Formats: sequence, structure tokens, C-alpha cells
Amino acid sequence: MPGPEEHGRWRHEFHPGRLVLGLTALGIAALYAGDAARAWDTPWYAVLPLLCGGMVLAGAAGWIGYRARRRRAARPASSDSSGAPASTSGSHAIR
Repeated sequence: MPGPEEHGRWRHEFHPGRLVLGLTALGIAALYAGDAARAWDTPWYAVLPLLCGGMVLAGAAGWIGYRARRRRAARPASSDSSGAPASTSGSHAIR
């Protein structure tokens, strides 16, 4: 059971590209399952446009999700200006 400090936090990050690609794979599997059950006839080349379209949509969703995660992570970091600068002497050496 998560404590009060963990309320609202997820176990892992959400990746919408993976969700779209998984749904595409399930759709293709359902298409071929219907063909195997003799519910309809699916030609072998029907999967190509579905797979390509699903991969393009998954890539777009993944890119949008990546940009949203970066923006969300940068928001708290940009407001943190309470600390002193790393070095005021102009040297980049770590002491």
C-alpha cells in the first residue's frame, strides 16, 4: 500500500507510443484470427498498410509523450534558484 508521500505517483512512466503500437499489433492479430476462424478472408498483404500506419502513429505519439515528459521535468527544475552558483571563481574544477 503506498504511503501518503507516494500518492499520485505511478510505478513507471506512461509511454503512449508503446500503447498505440500494442493496439496495432492486437488489431492485426484479430484480423488474422478472424481469417483463421473462417469468419472472413484476409489477404497476406493487408497487414502492410496497417502495420506501417500503426508505426507512424506510434512514433508520433511517442514523440509527443517524450516532449510532454521533458517539459514536465523541466518545469520544477527551472523554478529552483535557491542555491548558490556552482563556481564564482570562473574555474570549472570540482573541489
